[in-house]
Amino acid sequence: MKYDNIIKSTFLDRPNRFIANVEINGIRETVHVKNTGRCRELLIPGAEVWLTKPGTPGRKTEYDLVAVRKSNGMLLNIDSSAANAAMLEWLKTQEFDAIRPEYKFGESRIDFYLERGPEQYLLEVKGCTLEIDGVGYFPDAPTQRGIKHLRELMKAAAEGYHAAIAFVIQMDGVTEVRANTKTHPEFGAVLKEAERAGVRVLMLPCHVEPDSLNILPERKEMPLPCRF
Repeated sequence: MKYDNIIKSTFLDRPNRFIANVEINGIRETVHVKNTGRCRELLIPGAEVWLTKPGTPGRKTEYDLVAVRKSNGMLLNIDSSAANAAMLEWLKTQEFDAIRPEYKFGESRIDFYLERGPEQYLLEVKGCTLEIDGVGYFPDAPTQRGIKHLRELMKAAAEGYHAAIAFVIQMDGVTEVRANTKTHPEFGAVLKEAERAGVRVLMLPCHVEPDSLNILPERKEMPLPCRF
């Protein structure tokens, strides 16, 4: 997953969850933040951030903020849409016969419906952008939507689908994601319930550059199931 253009800037502040103020070559600019999560440990004054310039007519902001360098030096992609884009690229290498994004199931839209022969799969994708001591955590803010998706996946598993939730880890060097029970205890409880109900939990490490996010190939030391 690669951006067409990327611009480095300095983070100043975040008036609300949708916008931030940055400095580009000495000029103050208001930009759109492509992540409605808290990102409190990332978006701090003086942080290096990277922007894209979509060029969409009629926008209130000219740039989107998509990446940030954390105080520990780690580079993170925080674009909420990037996880699905990277996942789609990865799925195309996994020999599925059909891949359908935004599949209606129950009362939700699940990120991907997949087919391989007679087998049917439902896959929900969550981007992980919270890192603590080398471990990823999800979510960084309470997510009733995430719980709803888990319950839909449980229903799908009961109906015979191969159901999975995939955590796309939007930073280098992190291979494990845990439920952030401190922030949202219910999500952790429902995630455990989903695993017991047959929902697979996939953790997908990535390589991040300011202008790209790519899921890493399978590695022997941490087998990631291609045929989940």
